Amino acid sequence: MIKRYPTKQIKVGNVLVGGDAPIPVQSMTFTKTSDVAATVEQIRALHFAGADIVRVAVPDMDAANALKDIKSQVDLPLVADIHFKYKLALKAAEVVDCIRINPGNIGDKKRVAEVVKACQERQIPIRIGVNSGSLEKQFEDKYGQTPEGMVASADYNIKYLEDLGFTDLKVSLKASDVQRTVQAYRMLRPMNNYAFHLGVTEAGTQFHSTIKSSIALGSLLLDGIGDTLRVSMTGELEEEIKVGKAILKDVGIAKEGLNIVSCPTCGRIEADLVSAVAEIEKRTNHIKTPLDVSVMGCVVNAIGEAKSADVAIAFGKGSGLVMKRGEILARLKGDELINKFVEEVELEAQKRK
Repeated sequence: MIKRYPTKQIKVGNVLVGGDAPIPVQSMTFTKTSDVAATVEQIRALHFAGADIVRVAVPDMDAANALKDIKSQVDLPLVADIHFKYKLALKAAEVVDCIRINPGNIGDKKRVAEVVKACQERQIPIRIGVNSGSLEKQFEDKYGQTPEGMVASADYNIKYLEDLGFTDLKVSLKASDVQRTVQAYRMLRPMNNYAFHLGVTEAGTQFHSTIKSSIALGSLLLDGIGDTLRVSMTGELEEEIKVGKAILKDVGIAKEGLNIVSCPTCGRIEADLVSAVAEIEKRTNHIKTPLDVSVMGCVVNAIGEAKSADVAIAFGKGSGLVMKRGEILARLKGDELINKFVEEVELEAQKRK
């Protein structure tokens, strides 16, 4: 049982972050935010994919001016991502649900104070987003692009916002590699009780990002660290959500959908297991009820796995078994075997609603 670190709860739109709230999965659009139609389309696709919160880049005033129109057409909470120009944050704060600033490039304290005041007036939170590649000069000069430098930057800016009377915060500490990311989050965690946004920045393509994010985010979540997350991928938004949800499910935090146990391919397999698992995943993807199911290619481990599975299928030579909690329901061949398995999964899911 994972014991999550107790954190101060904030609200991003209608989504709770921190405390005992479920961990929201986020993504970020890559359209030009000033292109309202394209950005809205992408946000809706993310919503359909299961995203809980979405962030948009606000690099100029055209993008900032587009936020009101975008906000009126979408249902997901909207976070404005601000770099360099604090006046963009002031404009964005009029309509969005959260402001993300990188203290390393937003400017002097007076500018940060103005952003804080704007967020206080609308009662929206701020995410302090520290990236290893854009630390303030004093921290990079002293520590370099290290976990110590990232933590020093975050701690400095947290305390500055606290001095301004602002505590509706979440914090991220992102590096482009697993070790620095994990070390920074672990170092900062005992120093405050603010919600942490987890992620590995610039994580690369779907393949590389999935590996880096699974290691880093999975390690932290197993430590009880993390209140919201983003899996950053180069151009694969819906996959970001899919992988993020899978990480939460596989570390045992999220209880939604099927946990499919399938054996590795080997010379004992008596059927086309790869195609069978792909078909089962496709036909059961809509099921949100948490179930453990087993799809095994031979009898060596099939019966043992079936004992702990809600529904199981064990392929044999020319036929196979469908079982429910270890009890054999049917011995069938070909398509009938998969059809019966899916039918039993559907029935079990309906029973538990």
